[in-house]
Amino acid sequence: MARLTARFWVDAYLARLRLADIPAFVVAHGDDTAGAVLVKLNTLDGKAHLFQRSVDLMTGERAWVVLAGGDEAEVDATIDRQRGFDPDLWVVEVEDRAGRHLLDADGLGG
Repeated sequence: MARLTARFWVDAYLARLRLADIPAFVVAHGDDTAGAVLVKLNTLDGKAHLFQRSVDLMTGERAWVVLAGGDEAEVDATIDRQRGFDPDLWVVEVEDRAGRHLLDADGLGG
């Protein structure tokens, strides 16, 4: 099965969030074709979670896992470190007090 380009996935994710009235925006534009994507969930109370896609080596399935969580400043520092390792990295910030990010919705694992 062919993988989606990073740009296509990000555009589709932002459209899905828009349909659910969840504010989100790209804070770092990575490589359009093969850039990895991080999603920061900002709950607007000084706290945040950072998600990355991970592959289960036993099954090959892809899932979103928490890379960091806690104070927003600490999550932002994690993003800065990750961007230092990978300049092609995309970062999407989702802002939702209820903690909705839709990453667990059907069709967003890949």
